[in-house]
Amino acid sequence: MTEGRALLTEREREALAGDGSDSYRYKTRTYFRSRLEQLETDVALLAEHDPELLDDLREVVCEDATDGDGREATDTTTE
Repeated sequence: MTEGRALLTEREREALAGDGSDSYRYKTRTYFRSRLEQLETDVALLAEHDPELLDDLREVVCEDATDGDGREATDTTTE
């Protein structure tokens, strides 16, 4: 049994990595941005109803984030 997807399907991962047509890559970027908007709603729900899961999500996304070559990603947010 496959695990399914997180934010991207296997095909979308391949498209963003440069395998496939430019039009599918563009479409994938659009789909991804839409999913990010949906993620905002999910984060709000987790904050209210299951903060422990939200902490797990933050750990995966924020603390373990890398820039693709194993180095820690640089935080570009401003306060």
